[in-house]
Amino acid sequence: MMTPVAPELSAALRALKLGHLAHTLPERVALGSAQSMPFEELLLLVLTDEILRREGRASTERAKRARLDSEMTLERFDKTAKITYDKRLFAELCSLRFLQAHKNVVVLGPVGVGKTFLANALGQLACTHKYPTRFVRADDMLRTLKQSRLDNSRDAEILALATVELLIIDDFALEPMTREESRDIYQLFVERTGRASTIITSNRDTSEWISTFDDVLLAQSAIDRFKNAAYDFVIEGESYRPRLKPALDPQSPPPEQPVPKTKPRPRRR
Repeated sequence: MMTPVAPELSAALRALKLGHLAHTLPERVALGSAQSMPFEELLLLVLTDEILRREGRASTERAKRARLDSEMTLERFDKTAKITYDKRLFAELCSLRFLQAHKNVVVLGPVGVGKTFLANALGQLACTHKYPTRFVRADDMLRTLKQSRLDNSRDAEILALATVELLIIDDFALEPMTREESRDIYQLFVERTGRASTIITSNRDTSEWISTFDDVLLAQSAIDRFKNAAYDFVIEGESYRPRLKPALDPQSPPPEQPVPKTKPRPRRR
C-alpha cells in the first residue's frame, strides 16, 4: 500500500514549484522500496519525472503558439490509410536533419491525401525538439502581409516569418497572386534559403507555381532557390479526410433526451 504524501512535504514541494511531484511520489517511493533502490537513484527517478513533465508541457505550449493542430501527430496518423509515399524519405524527415541543414520540404499530392496532417506532424516533432515553429495557411499569410502594409507593421511581420526556424505554409499556389503578394513570397523565399527550413504543402507541382506569380522572372528566381534546397515528398492515393470524420462510438450509451423548455405562464392581472 502506498503512503500518501504528508501535508508538510506537499507544502514544501509547492514552495519549490515542484507540487506536481506529490502525485507521483508515493508510487515512486513504493517502487524504490520494493527494489531496494539507493536514495540517489530514487531521487534521480523522481526528478526525471518532473523534467519530462515540464518538457512535455513546454512542447505543448510551443505547438500551441505555432498554431499546429494538436490532433495531427505521428502517433495519431492512421497507417492503414490507402496512400503511398517514400517511407525512407519520411523517416529521414522525421530525423529532423533537414532542419539542422536548413533544407526545405515540398509535400505534394492531390486533395485530401494527408499533406496537411503529415506537415503538422513534422511540426509537432520539431516543437518536441525545441525548434521554434510556425504553421500558417498560404492565403491567411498573404492576407496578413497585405493588412500589415496599412499599419506599417510589414517589416516586423516579414522578419517574424523569415527568421522562425521552421515555417510551414499550407495550401500554397492554389490561386494567382497579385504583384505585391508575389514580391512578398519572393522576399520570403530569398531570405529563408540557406538560413531556415520551410515546409510547403501544395496540390500543384513546383513547375506549376510559376503561373501563380504576377512576374515570371520573379517567380523563376524565387522558385529556383526554394526547390533546389528542398526534398520532394510526394503522397498519392485515396483521400485521408474520411478517416477524420467524426462518428458515434457504438459502445457509448444512448444520449439523454433534452428536457423541453416550458413557456412561462402569463401573470393574471
